[in-house]
Amino acid sequence: MNGLLTHLIVAPIVLPLGAAALVMMIEERPLRIAVSFATVTALLLVSATLLLSVAAPDASAAAVYRIGDWPAPFGIVLVLDRLSAMMVALASTLGLATLVFSLARWDRAGPRFHALFLLLLAGLNGAFLTGDLFNLFVFFEVLLAASYGLVLHGSGAARVKAGLHYIAVNLGASSLFLLGVSAIYGVAGTLNMADLAGRLPELSGAQRTLFEIGCAVLGVAFLIKAGIWPLGFWLPPTYSASSAPAAAMFAIMTKVGVYAVLRVTFLFFGPETGDAAGFASPLLLFGGALTIAMSAAGMLAARTFSRIAGFSILISSGAVLAVVGAGGGRALSGALYYMISSTFAVAAFFLLVELLNRARGTTAPASPPPVFEDEYRDPYEDGSPSDEVGVVIPAAIALISGGFILCALLLAGLPPLSGFVGKFAMMAGLSEQATAADWVLIALLTLSSFTAVVALLRIGIESIWASKESVTPRVRGVEFVAIAGLLAACVIMTVNGAAVFRFTDDTVAWLSRPQDYIGAVLGGDVPPAPANETSR
Repeated sequence: MNGLLTHLIVAPIVLPLGAAALVMMIEERPLRIAVSFATVTALLLVSATLLLSVAAPDASAAAVYRIGDWPAPFGIVLVLDRLSAMMVALASTLGLATLVFSLARWDRAGPRFHALFLLLLAGLNGAFLTGDLFNLFVFFEVLLAASYGLVLHGSGAARVKAGLHYIAVNLGASSLFLLGVSAIYGVAGTLNMADLAGRLPELSGAQRTLFEIGCAVLGVAFLIKAGIWPLGFWLPPTYSASSAPAAAMFAIMTKVGVYAVLRVTFLFFGPETGDAAGFASPLLLFGGALTIAMSAAGMLAARTFSRIAGFSILISSGAVLAVVGAGGGRALSGALYYMISSTFAVAAFFLLVELLNRARGTTAPASPPPVFEDEYRDPYEDGSPSDEVGVVIPAAIALISGGFILCALLLAGLPPLSGFVGKFAMMAGLSEQATAADWVLIALLTLSSFTAVVALLRIGIESIWASKESVTPRVRGVEFVAIAGLLAACVIMTVNGAAVFRFTDDTVAWLSRPQDYIGAVLGGDVPPAPANETSR
C-alpha cells in the first residue's frame, strides 16, 4: 500500500470527528445536512478504496498507520486488514443509507442528531481499526456516548425507560471492560494486541492464569455488547423503542462485540498458541447456540415488527459466535458473509418498520408533504358498480409490502437471496466437521429460519394484508431510496456471491495466521496474502 493510501487509514475516524465538531456550530438545518451528507459520502468512498486496496491480489494483507510516527508498541497504531476494512465499509454503507432515511423527518426530532450520528460513525470506525485494547475501550466509549443520545432521540416515555436500561447495562459492560484491560496490562505490561500476542508464550503459571481471567472478564464485556444469551435481554426492548434511524445504526453495534471476539480469539487463542488454543471456544459455541434458540422463541412470541427485528439481530450474532466456537474455516467464511447480509437486512427492516407502523396508523404521519397519494379513494365511490372484483393498492402500500417480502426472505434465510446463501454456507462448513455439536447447530439454524417464517408471515398477514385499519402512509422518496439501497446491497451480494466468498475465505485464512499480523504491526515484512486456503 503506497503512502497516500496508508494515510487514508485514519480518514474514517478523523472525517466524522471533525464534521461532528463542525455541525455543532451550525444552526441552519440545510447546512448541517450538507456537511453530514458530504462527510458520510466521503466515508463510503474512502472505505471502498481501503477495501479494494487490501483485496487486491498483490497487496499486503495488512497496513499499519502509526499515529505521530511512533512505532508499536510505544505509540498508537491503526491496523487495516481484510476484517477491519470489511467492517468499516459495512458501517459506512449502513451510515449513508440511514442518514438519507433520517432526512425525511427524524433529523428534526432533536437538535443534535447529526453530531451524534457522526460521532457514532467515528467510534465504530475507530473500534474496527485500532490496534490496541485501551483505544478499543476509548472508541467503545465514544460510540456508546453517541448511542445514549440517539436511543433517546425523539423523546417519549418508552424511549426514556428503554434508554435508562440500555445506559445502565452498557455502563456495567464498560466497567468490566476496564477491569479486564487492567488485569491484562498488569500481567503483560502492554495493551498493543500484536505485542500481547507475541508475549503470550512467555507467560506461565500464575501469570498465565491471571491473563486468562482478564481475558474472560474482557470477553464478558464483549459478549454483552454482542447480545449473547442471557446477556442480551436488554436489546429487543431498547431497539424497538428507538427511532428508526437509531435502531438501524444499532444493527451494527452488536457486530462490534462480535468483531472484538473474533480479533481477540484468533490473536490470543488461535491454533498456534499452544495450550491456550481454543480458550472459551466451548462457551462461545454453547452461548451462541442458546442465543439462536432463545431468540427464535422470542420471535414467535413477538407481536410487533420492531421486536422481531431485535431478535433477528440476536440470531445473527449468536450464529457467528457459535461458529467461532465450533471452528472451521469454511463455516466461519459463511458466517462472515451471513453477518454482512443480516446487518443490511435488519437495518432495512428497522427502517421499513417505520413505514409499516404508519400504514397501521400507530405512528403520527410524517410532517413533510407526501410523495404518493394523500389518501386512498375508492375508484367507484361516485356511482360505483356493485360487482367490483378488486381494489386499487396505493403505490406506497405496494412498495412497502414488496420491501416487507424481501426483508422476510432475507431474515428467514430463504432462497434465493443472500440470507439463504450465508446460512447454507455455514451449514455446509459445519457438516464437513460432522461432530454432534455441529449437527445441533445446523438444526438450530434451520429452526431459526422456520420460526422467522412463522413470525413474519403471521404479523405480515395481520398487519398488511388482513388489516382493515390500514391507511396510506405519507412517505418521502428518500425513505424508499434508503431502504432500496440496503436491499439492493443484499441482492448484489447474492449475484456476486463468489467474489464475496473469495474475500471472506481470504479473511479467515489471514485471521488464522496471527504471526503475520504481529509482524505487520511490530515492523516485520508481511507478504501478499496467499491464495485462499478454503477455496470453493
